Amino acid sequence: MALSMPKQVYPSRVKLWEPSLQKPTMSCDSGLVERNITGADPAKLTSMSVWLFYHFGDPADPEGMWDSGAVDPPEEEGRTFMQVLSEKYSPENFPYRRGPGMGVVVVPTLPQGSPMKDRLNLPSVLVLAGCGISHAGEQREIAAFCAHVMELDLSHNKLQDWHEISKIVSNIPNLDFLNLSSNPLSEVVLEPSGAKAFARVRRLVLNNTQVSWNTVLVLTREMPELEELFLCLNEYTTVSASTVPCPTLRLLHITDNNLQDWAEVRKIGPMFPGLETLVMSNCNLSSIQDSEEMLRRLFPNLRSINLHNSALNRWEDIEKLNQFPKLEDVRLQGIPLLQTYTNTERRSLMVSHLPSVSSLNGSVVTDGEREDSERFFIRYHVDYPEEELPYRYHCLVTKYGKLEPLAEIDLRPRCHAKVEVHCENKVAEVSIRLDQTVAELKKQLRTVVQLSANQMRLYYIDKECVFGPEEMKYHTRALHSYSIQDGDELLVVPKAGRGTTTTAKPLSNLNSKTLTPPP
Repeated sequence: MALSMPKQVYPSRVKLWEPSLQKPTMSCDSGLVERNITGADPAKLTSMSVWLFYHFGDPADPEGMWDSGAVDPPEEEGRTFMQVLSEKYSPENFPYRRGPGMGVVVVPTLPQGSPMKDRLNLPSVLVLAGCGISHAGEQREIAAFCAHVMELDLSHNKLQDWHEISKIVSNIPNLDFLNLSSNPLSEVVLEPSGAKAFARVRRLVLNNTQVSWNTVLVLTREMPELEELFLCLNEYTTVSASTVPCPTLRLLHITDNNLQDWAEVRKIGPMFPGLETLVMSNCNLSSIQDSEEMLRRLFPNLRSINLHNSALNRWEDIEKLNQFPKLEDVRLQGIPLLQTYTNTERRSLMVSHLPSVSSLNGSVVTDGEREDSERFFIRYHVDYPEEELPYRYHCLVTKYGKLEPLAEIDLRPRCHAKVEVHCENKVAEVSIRLDQTVAELKKQLRTVVQLSANQMRLYYIDKECVFGPEEMKYHTRALHSYSIQDGDELLVVPKAGRGTTTTAKPLSNLNSKTLTPPP
């Protein structure tokens, strides 16, 4: 690392630290890293000596007499892959653990002056996200340490040179998964020779890298085993056609881009003829414009498609999804077409329009749900003019016939009832709550019959019952248990001893017979 400083900042009493005198130990973020600089070329270590002198002091000047304020610390530059690896997975910071993917890597004898330790505790899955990595470091050390590594996460670093990335990847022979998300790769050109290093990678993540589509094509041509590709948040508006297909790709995530035109999306089909899952939510796709025959050829193996938050606004576009011959899983939420419907209507209409789909928005479509949805579809369109009926309506009428609207039956428990209250020669219509008890009803009737609750006997008269009145003698019994309906009657009889007659006025439903309550 070159350190440029004005000559006048070094007083005559400053003594450069001689490399041969000490073997310094520097404190780093994730542990102690030994830097053996003994025996190195002093001319090449002058700037490093100044840096160590500045930060750790002069061994010959323990009193710290050097004016450190005269020199500003050097600006921090990107770190190498091997520097970060040696610090994070050193035995001090990452103790040895047994289990799948864990193990101690013993490094062969390295050249004199190598900063690497004798061993690191490396798992087969390395996570080095957000570590400031910008360069590969010594390739021999990468090969020595990482021969068993299968998954590597380098997201949120400072990698902006495909050549440096290729150095890392080419020295990890068993690498299966590589995550390069959020590295600044927008203006970097990848040569085909450099892409050959990725030949063994099966899963590649390039989210939020702004990597160009031409670079994507260079990679896919040189990756004969690629199965999963993630290209989210890369601001794509167009897609370049490829003359060399990638038949091994099964999963493509291309969400949060701006692929509004189906003419761009359709290029993906011939590029990845074996594609089974296409995830392109939040891409503002406005319509699906190809003919039925063309759609069948574009995505012959597609089984799952995610179009969440697209701009689809016609049922004709939804029906075109039926032309993908193997499609069985569809995710379609947040589209303008469905905003005016209720949740029940949305799902029933979608299920009816997609007869071959077995999973909608992550939920399995059962045979019972499909039949209910298709019957709902017929009844929903029963009042539409003939010229506005969708094609699917006629198909379902052929299957089920024309169905009449369902009768509306309210099965909710009643909360109120209007009853006639008879007391001596008085009759009053009263609305009562059916969730209250007999004792609470008596309190309500006090102002109606001018009797206190303990002075009245209460009878329920069901107008449709032939067995006569039923005394409501249990104070804690709820009124709804009597099945009281509008138009039923309540008879209030004053208790004996009040000085009034106990003979009630004849009631119509009692065939004008006089009711004489028991004494």
